[in-house]
Amino acid sequence: MIVDAMGDVDYDESGTGTALVFVPGSCSTGAAWRPIISALGSGHRCVTTSLLGYGRTSERRTCEDPDIRHEAEMLESVVRKAGGSVHLVGHSFGGLVALAVALRGNLSLESLTILEAPATEILLDANDEASHRDFRRMTDAYIREFSSGNAEASAAMVDFYGGAGTFATWPPRVRAYAVETTAVNILDWATAYGFPLSASALAQINIPVLVVRGGESHRAVQRANGLVAKSIRNAKLVTLEAARHFMIATHATELAPLIAAHVRDAQHEGEKTYAAGDCA
Repeated sequence: MIVDAMGDVDYDESGTGTALVFVPGSCSTGAAWRPIISALGSGHRCVTTSLLGYGRTSERRTCEDPDIRHEAEMLESVVRKAGGSVHLVGHSFGGLVALAVALRGNLSLESLTILEAPATEILLDANDEASHRDFRRMTDAYIREFSSGNAEASAAMVDFYGGAGTFATWPPRVRAYAVETTAVNILDWATAYGFPLSASALAQINIPVLVVRGGESHRAVQRANGLVAKSIRNAKLVTLEAARHFMIATHATELAPLIAAHVRDAQHEGEKTYAAGDCA
């Protein structure tokens, strides 16, 4: 736990070696990364946290002020506590927060991995209003249902990401946590829609970036992540053909080697840059 005047923050770490900070998505905690961490094996110091309002991390946002800077400041405190050279890995809304940290430029990151961030506003920058409407229709209907008293309104959001019937297949405790944190997730969507993204801004990111999307994911999700990768000059886009949004649980054995290889490549690139500086 990080004790902070702005509110406590989840912090756990295990292993030794290269430092990776894992950021989970909405309706989740750092425990969501266990399959990936297990598949990575030894040689990594794995740090996990939870976003604002989840796990033991205190909420800092309000309906009047859902700005993503609150999430970014929290995550920056986690990276600082981890110390040293850090590789940042974010899934879903955690990927969007990780992207915000990279854009803010307050920390020196070694690399960034984004697994299907809800980067909705890059769609407007690209004039893809149809894909943006896909997100908006889902969230507008979801919020209306919740406001009308449907406790399981988040099922529609989960099924948008994972395909029809996904929510029903989740274990009872996972479904219960999604229900319990629905109000926080709705605030997450306000944060996402309020985070302006443009190709010109993303082009300023100058670290190795890996963007992964599922080949079976919703087309709007695929499109948004494709645009993010296209806009960042050092980005590599990988599509896991059989995967959907919740890939960190369903495709951990395929994702872990991708993440590990990206981290190794970033380290080698950093070593080459350091060596060139020495010669100069």
